[in-house]
Amino acid sequence: MVLEFSLLFILLGSLVALFYSLIRSRWIYRQPVHDEKLKKIGNAIADGAMAFLSREYKVLLPFVAIAAVFLAIGNKGTLSYQSLSFVLGAAFSALAGFIGMKVATASNSRTTEAARTGINEALKIAFSGGSIMGMTVVGLALIGIFIVLMISISFMEGTVSNLREIILPVLSGFSLGASSMALFARVGGGIFTKAADVGADLVGKVEAGIPEDDHRNPATIADNVGDNVGDVAGMGADLFESYVGSLVGAMILGAAVKADSSLQMKLVSFPLLMAAAGVVASLIGIKLVRVKEGQSPQKALNRGTFGAAAIAALFVYFMSNFFFAGETFPLAMSSLRIFFSALLGMVSGVAIGLLTEYFTGVNTRPVNAIVKACETGPATTLITGMGMGMMSALPPVLIIVTAILAGDFLAGLYGIAIAALGMLMTLGVQLAVDAYGPIADNAGGLAEMSEFPRSVRAITDELDAVGNTTAAIGKGFAIGSAALTSIILFTAFREQLGLTIIDLMDVKTLSGVFLGAVIPYLFSSMAMNAIGDAAFAMIEEVRRQFREKPGILNETEEPDYKRCIDISTSAALKKMILPGLTAVITPVFIGFTGGVYMLSGLLIGVTVSGVVLAIFMSNAGGAWDNAKKMIENGAAGGKGSESHKASVVGDTVGDPFKDTAGPSLNILIKLMAVVSLVIAPMLKSFWRL
Repeated sequence: MVLEFSLLFILLGSLVALFYSLIRSRWIYRQPVHDEKLKKIGNAIADGAMAFLSREYKVLLPFVAIAAVFLAIGNKGTLSYQSLSFVLGAAFSALAGFIGMKVATASNSRTTEAARTGINEALKIAFSGGSIMGMTVVGLALIGIFIVLMISISFMEGTVSNLREIILPVLSGFSLGASSMALFARVGGGIFTKAADVGADLVGKVEAGIPEDDHRNPATIADNVGDNVGDVAGMGADLFESYVGSLVGAMILGAAVKADSSLQMKLVSFPLLMAAAGVVASLIGIKLVRVKEGQSPQKALNRGTFGAAAIAALFVYFMSNFFFAGETFPLAMSSLRIFFSALLGMVSGVAIGLLTEYFTGVNTRPVNAIVKACETGPATTLITGMGMGMMSALPPVLIIVTAILAGDFLAGLYGIAIAALGMLMTLGVQLAVDAYGPIADNAGGLAEMSEFPRSVRAITDELDAVGNTTAAIGKGFAIGSAALTSIILFTAFREQLGLTIIDLMDVKTLSGVFLGAVIPYLFSSMAMNAIGDAAFAMIEEVRRQFREKPGILNETEEPDYKRCIDISTSAALKKMILPGLTAVITPVFIGFTGGVYMLSGLLIGVTVSGVVLAIFMSNAGGAWDNAKKMIENGAAGGKGSESHKASVVGDTVGDPFKDTAGPSLNILIKLMAVVSLVIAPMLKSFWRL
């Protein structure tokens, strides 16, 4: 009865989120675009983005089908529904990315048009587009989990043992589908956008000396398409997967708490109530985002993010007191400790976000150091940026370690799981702030290509500079939650196999740790090399067009935008397969050849290595990007100076760091953990544990 009650809440929460998205989408489409040139270019970006996404999903269909067949064969009886839940997870993740990108590509041109009126009107449309992405992700995640649980619950007899044996494996299948689609979407979108971005920057800005997003640059449409497929669809699928993983992990560990069946059922159900309350808190936070005259957009966005977190904390406090009233908890656990675990996650997430803002934000000490380094050339720009990125890894790791220790002290492993969910409880507004960034970036590009007055570009530049920081903060949230969620999934994997102790000095375990530690570097090298190959082809194409069509620069000839889009699309679809398959196949191969202890070591190694490398790459890339923005706004000699050219090189190196390899790593570590959890019953039978 308790579980059914909680399911009703997440159904209502999902419907509220999706209803908001529908109403807000209709409002955005009603906003006018008067300028014909703006409308034409905006439609070209939208068509290119949707065409890429459609081709990407067609390429991924065989993978989803093969994996579903494998799960259906590997599991028997009710567990065969794990295959169905896997397909649902993949489908809902893809749908979230599709809807988000559809709305984002409609919002960018309307944001540009609104910038003619003022910054508040432009922010309202850009943020509304982002909020639709956020609430769609949350709504689809919750309704997907509701469907999976309703299918599974029909096989239950109401006991906790049934819960562990039936519902939780099927939930892990849903999480696996979401993770798999997220990794391919993030890697594929990242390769697309960075190939176009690098080609546009190096040839257009450095060699030809034309402004960023100049309509004469053949790669500029592909660059703007890439912002959508990488930073909207890719990030949407990424955080969809993070949200589902943390929710599923908390439910799994709730069922593992040694308590009476009534309390266990409540511990399993409580994460669902938190998720439903998070929808309401996110909607309130979205309403708090308003810019006052003369105020920075960053303050308005922070007000929405922090306001939603405070409201969510109040909800959890009252819910935990009411929901667990009269229950007898095991030693060192209580309703108040569960509340503090959730609060711990929220505070940790905000702290990681603030640290990310410090290391990547405009006019901060680390970014100012990079701006200063640009004055002496590209070499010092790269050295300083990498040094700052490495330094930035320590504080978030300290926060993650503190969250792990404090969560365990408060409520054991369940406390860590609730902390992870608390970090993403207000994902609706967090993702709204994140998805706002690429919409604002596109709006600036459209203003440049449509040759709008400088005053319009000044407004879109201000929105875009804030967007760089919000994107970095979103990546910080995703990485922090990935670390905690991976620990939860690893614990569930260990319990599924019945492993009480894992000896790190055991030869097989230690070998697995080393293998796991190198996987993020191998994965990142594949992504970076893919971007390098695609960028080379893009650079050659842009040079060819400038050479063979000299009239492009004086506007007597038209650039061939479609050819550049095709280069990025082909490269992304070809090059995303190997990194994705590496993440899926490695745990299966190690588990069935090296054994469960080697696989355990692999998961430990990939989690630790992946988290640190992801923080370094994301923050270094974000800092290089904003250093370039500062120079373009007049610092260190301004546009066209030698400092500017050095900053473009730094930004070009940083782009694959922060938009492809770095953010993909948090999906990698969770995907490998959830693959291991899904195959755990097969491994148990194979090794006769």
